[in-house]
Amino acid sequence: MVNLYPLVQNECIKIIKKKRLLVVLLILAALIPMFTYAQMKVSQNNLKQFGTSDWRAEQRQKIVDYTRSIGSARVPEEWKQFRRVEVMLAQYYLDKDVNPAAPNGVTFTREFIKNAVGLFIPLMVMVVASDLVSSEHTTGTIKLLLTRPVPRWKVLMSKLISLILFTSLIVISTALLCYLISGIVFGYGGWDMPVFFGFKIVGTEVDTSFVRPVDQWLYLIMEFGLVWYSALIVAVMSLMISVLIRSTAAGMGLMLAVLISGTILTNMVSSWETAKYLFMVNLRLTDYLTGSLPPIKGMDLPFSLAVLTIWGGLSILASFAVFTKKDILN
Repeated sequence: MVNLYPLVQNECIKIIKKKRLLVVLLILAALIPMFTYAQMKVSQNNLKQFGTSDWRAEQRQKIVDYTRSIGSARVPEEWKQFRRVEVMLAQYYLDKDVNPAAPNGVTFTREFIKNAVGLFIPLMVMVVASDLVSSEHTTGTIKLLLTRPVPRWKVLMSKLISLILFTSLIVISTALLCYLISGIVFGYGGWDMPVFFGFKIVGTEVDTSFVRPVDQWLYLIMEFGLVWYSALIVAVMSLMISVLIRSTAAGMGLMLAVLISGTILTNMVSSWETAKYLFMVNLRLTDYLTGSLPPIKGMDLPFSLAVLTIWGGLSILASFAVFTKKDILN
């Protein structure tokens, strides 16, 4: 019997040789400077608009603008609810005298990851995961692979372990590139800046009784843990699609459509409560740390983690069930 280590090593070599990971890193290296420049322009525009670099002026203006829009009859009710929450959060940071977006490399990394968890990082993971099995059919190596004296479940397990490793590598690489590139502009400090978390949304109110400050480095670890889990679920679902669909292009197209539709649904499904059981709507786990309003009432962090876990578990079961019995000759 062959142990898993050489199989995993072989799968890692194949992933590296495909240069998909290199493509992902090049995309990150190209886009992060653009986002850094955009953030710098935002800071400069705020300075021009408010005439000062004081973040408090920006927060006060945000409260004024959102409060004014809440009283407008043209603004949909779900938007009003979101803005009520934002007003309360802004006032909370003012009362605590803490800038929620102090310009530094750590804060930029935190904000980038928070905004990338719903679509950008899942797309990067999908690029690597979508052809782990389907490419074996395309190149014809699946027959050679399965004629070796290795149980099929071990072959797929080696692919799953390799996928977990490369998913982790993508998330870590994103963090490092964000910090290193943005730090050139904003500086590399901010690790011990206090960040408040524990906000709980109750209807249109924000419950701050459980809010407490933590150092930004600890908050970043919590955030990356949630981002990694979301990326992992996308990875195992991409693996399942790769097992079910022999065409790499079709598999990538299907996952791309699912992920993009999830981004659209997140902004449109406030009245469709059943949609909260779709995995795409639950990918933005980091929103629960900041107290952002969930897309659908009744959603919270334990609920989203449970939904993602169920989807991920079913995907793994389906992958092994199909792969171990699949007819490779037809």
